[in-house]
Amino acid sequence: MPLPPRQAISTARQRFFEAGTNPQGLVGETILASWRRCRALGLVPDRQLQLEPPEQPSLCELRDRNEALIRLCKPELELLYSDAHTCDSIVILTAPDSTIVEARGSTGFLDKAARVALRPGVSWSENFIGTNAIGTALHERRPVEVRGAEHYFGAHRLLSCSASPILDGQGRAIGLLDISGESSVHHTHALGMVQLAVGQIERRLLERETAGRDVIRLHFDTALLDTPREGVLVFEEQRLVAANRHAIQMLGLDWSELGRRRYDELFDSAKPPCHQVVALRGPGGEIFHARRQGGDGRRIAVTGTLPPSRPATPAAPTTFFDAAQEAQLVRGARLLDADIPLLLQGETGTGKEVWARELHRRSHRAHGPFVAINCAALPESLIESELFGYQAGAFTGARRTGAPGLLREADGGVLFLDEIGDMPAPLQSRLLRVLQEREVTPLGGGSPVKVDFALITATLRQLDADVTAGRFRADLYYRIAQSSIMLPPLRERADRAALIAWLWQQPGTEAARVTLAPEALAQLSDYPWPGNVRQLLGVLKSLLALAEPGTTVTPADLPGFMHQPPPTGTTAPSISHPHAVPRLDTLAQETMQAALDACSGNVSDAARRLGVSRSTLYRRLRL
Repeated sequence: MPLPPRQAISTARQRFFEAGTNPQGLVGETILASWRRCRALGLVPDRQLQLEPPEQPSLCELRDRNEALIRLCKPELELLYSDAHTCDSIVILTAPDSTIVEARGSTGFLDKAARVALRPGVSWSENFIGTNAIGTALHERRPVEVRGAEHYFGAHRLLSCSASPILDGQGRAIGLLDISGESSVHHTHALGMVQLAVGQIERRLLERETAGRDVIRLHFDTALLDTPREGVLVFEEQRLVAANRHAIQMLGLDWSELGRRRYDELFDSAKPPCHQVVALRGPGGEIFHARRQGGDGRRIAVTGTLPPSRPATPAAPTTFFDAAQEAQLVRGARLLDADIPLLLQGETGTGKEVWARELHRRSHRAHGPFVAINCAALPESLIESELFGYQAGAFTGARRTGAPGLLREADGGVLFLDEIGDMPAPLQSRLLRVLQEREVTPLGGGSPVKVDFALITATLRQLDADVTAGRFRADLYYRIAQSSIMLPPLRERADRAALIAWLWQQPGTEAARVTLAPEALAQLSDYPWPGNVRQLLGVLKSLLALAEPGTTVTPADLPGFMHQPPPTGTTAPSISHPHAVPRLDTLAQETMQAALDACSGNVSDAARRLGVSRSTLYRRLRL
């Protein structure tokens, strides 16, 4: 009968450190191999380590030397910091030599960590600190978890640490992320969170090495192409020069084979056509789904610790979302899988339904239905029957067989309620009951029907202010807003040029490809876009439809309103959190009024530019 984990580790330590025997089976092979390395170095496990904190000038120099690394990891660090602060743990970023560069999170645990020198400026190399997640993960070049007494030195038993090195396209460690907490608390998801964050960082890092080169993206599952779990291979002509860890594992390669292996040694067919998903047979007979991103095959020099960025022309992203949003999506999908409702907030046109569909795709309910309902678009007289369904003969004009309703259609999947702030008050109470009881009672009577769906809601209104003003039920608000995501307006996205370049490649075909001049891209990027991505998409589709195949779109081809000063309200202050000023609905109303003014009062034209219905403009502006 296996021993409990704590007893097993205690027994393993007694056998290894005191009796000098092999504790095989009582502790993981990674830990045991590290113990052996440390013993071979002459480290004494019960020795008290004397590690003095570095002076402030040294810390400043350390941060300056690793500025590029800190900047690269910032989106993931910020997200992990917010979680660590509430979980009594800390997030650590280290340099490639195991020296801690940053350590932030729970104030209480930071103090405890400092007692064992888990602080910036201290090196946690395995050669000096013994077995620990930071030093051991960098030695192994893979994710490692070290809990309690698995640490080599007894003084570190209070720690439970999960770490993963950050690898570049050649498999070199350029840094490491770690989450550390108290060993008395089982941090179940810490290693998974670190690996997800590192995956996002490595994805961005590898993008810097793909410009001008042939890139093959592959996975066994087509649904996982263009996600952080895809394999990425980078070729210069036929030679494999870079890859990510997923590709190395999928193909059974070793990092040392980079620069030596050729494409025809890995796959038994020619390189696929650009941007088409095809089947490729791997070296072991495995079938991959692959897509090629073409390049010109030129070598790009790589110097320093991090591959150099090329800021002159931003590389188009591989998805609609930037790095910070990817981290939010990972977190959001995890919350959705835990049956925690999500509230998406943002201005009109920021892509709330795009976010909702992506969260559905990444959740455990991806194979279930996705039912989207715009609460502002449904007529008030019909919204109740559309949502809850009805029995045969429930009202005049009802179908003979009745209707199940959209809530029941979402069973087993995700229900997306857009513009939830516009839901009539009587229906708010009915929806609240459904969310509490998890059952729907159709109009006209009948037995309640059990439903099971994850809930995503969205609004451009500031619901907490509506609750205070009595326009929205407080109990429903606290039910649907257990977690929220604020979608940034397009004017605040730092990757506007890259996003526009990516969106430009989506419509049309290769035969009808139209080039977007850099000057036109710059002007599109500089415009404040009051209608956000929805308005931008409309303009891009119009430009592509009007241009002749093989031509170039120049600034002269852009719509007339882009050559004029932006209308009042398009450069409103950003909304960074739910309590910011001005309110979302105020911004939306000002934007709609500005669009109407720019269109000389033509409601149809203004609605088309904003990507909303005429009825929405009439209702919001009370025309």
